Amino acid sequence: MADTRDKMPRPLAVADILTAAFHGKPAGKRLEEGKIWLVWDAAVGRQVAATARPVSFRDGILTVAVSSAPWMQQLTFLKRNMVDKLNEQLGRPLIRDIYLKAGPPTPLSRQAEPAESAERRLTERETRLIAAQTAAISDPELREAFVRVLSRALATQPERDS
Repeated sequence: MADTRDKMPRPLAVADILTAAFHGKPAGKRLEEGKIWLVWDAAVGRQVAATARPVSFRDGILTVAVSSAPWMQQLTFLKRNMVDKLNEQLGRPLIRDIYLKAGPPTPLSRQAEPAESAERRLTERETRLIAAQTAAISDPELREAFVRVLSRALATQPERDS
């Protein structure tokens, strides 16, 4: 028997949903600026991304940490091209200039990791709480996705006595 359900369209990225929800508000501007970190590798290329990383953004100026003086000198000559490629990836002229500073570029994956990511087994009470919070979601796939997200969030936090 063939499945007669219509296939769901590809889900929207959470970043896109939040950007739309906060459009025109200060939080919307911050979310848009945060895309710089997401497009960095594609815009500047693997070799540059391995030696330089964005560390902050303010008033159109992107500060980038560069691993060595020779790379800093090389990137000085490439700044205009990097600004153009980043703005192209972002879809608008968000970055006006790049400020290069000496320092170890922290890989994006290390920036996003919590200091301690040990997960623990959920308590029976936490499992019941998650089940109660997701019970109203009628779509089973969506409900299961929320169960996984809530479970992971609780499992990475210390157990509470209550």
